[in-house]
Amino acid sequence: MALKRSRVPQSVHRRQLAVRFRELREASGMTLTEVAGRIEVNQGSLSRIENGERGVSAVLARALMDCFGVDDAARRDELLDLVRVDKEQQRPWWRRYASVLTSTRYDGYLAWEAGAAALNSYQPMLVPGLLQTEDYARAVIGQMRSELGSAEVDDLVTVRMKRQHDRLDGERPATLWALLDEAVLHRTIGSRQVMADQARRLLAASEKPNVTVQILPFALGAHPGLYGPFVILSFPDTTPDLVWLENPKNSGYLDAEADVQDYRAIFDQLCVCALSPSETRTRISQMTEEFHP
Repeated sequence: MALKRSRVPQSVHRRQLAVRFRELREASGMTLTEVAGRIEVNQGSLSRIENGERGVSAVLARALMDCFGVDDAARRDELLDLVRVDKEQQRPWWRRYASVLTSTRYDGYLAWEAGAAALNSYQPMLVPGLLQTEDYARAVIGQMRSELGSAEVDDLVTVRMKRQHDRLDGERPATLWALLDEAVLHRTIGSRQVMADQARRLLAASEKPNVTVQILPFALGAHPGLYGPFVILSFPDTTPDLVWLENPKNSGYLDAEADVQDYRAIFDQLCVCALSPSETRTRISQMTEEFHP
């Protein structure tokens, strides 16, 4: 299991291009060195394209397809469409907040989250960002990013609220399955009023057709999720799934099929052990009453 901390691809389309061009090269039986020599492009640049670390121009894409013998017009048009869409998405809305996003690779995660069709999130400590209220988010960010000023905290809260709207209520909403340890409901973030409002927010979100919320009760005891939080992101078309693991300074991801399957097995096991969605709503309702001032 190798946690990747290299530059995160800045769009799902770039990741698709990386996979497609690597597959084409391997099918041709050519090495990167041979391709670089034929089309007179730096081998390091080609390697970064295959890793999803840099984009590819339409001119270079055509040269690569010629080199690999891609003659089918429909296949060429499909790849060129990916190149075009990737280029269009290199200035996403969150770019204006880059100064407070890039230090933890949060901008890379946002690029993947924006293109995901489904997100399976396990959180043992906090409400997932996509389900946080504004006051809860501000309290969390303010305490966890103590080096930031109030304006920077406000920027990150704005990003989090925009993410929620786009991913859960936008034109193409994602499916979110959120597993929370019961400790999340008992940890007072901000104030009792903030927690009461947050509990109501969880209840409202759990009623959405694209959102499922489950609680892992204290009575469960030890379980595989105690290793820490993770998010499994699933994408449309043939783009492989990946697992995102976050830490304070240098978050990373896993995209090897075996690693993703291991985390998916853990998530499925936790779903079976958790309270059902209806039981979860009952438990959250009880917490709402307990936190109400």
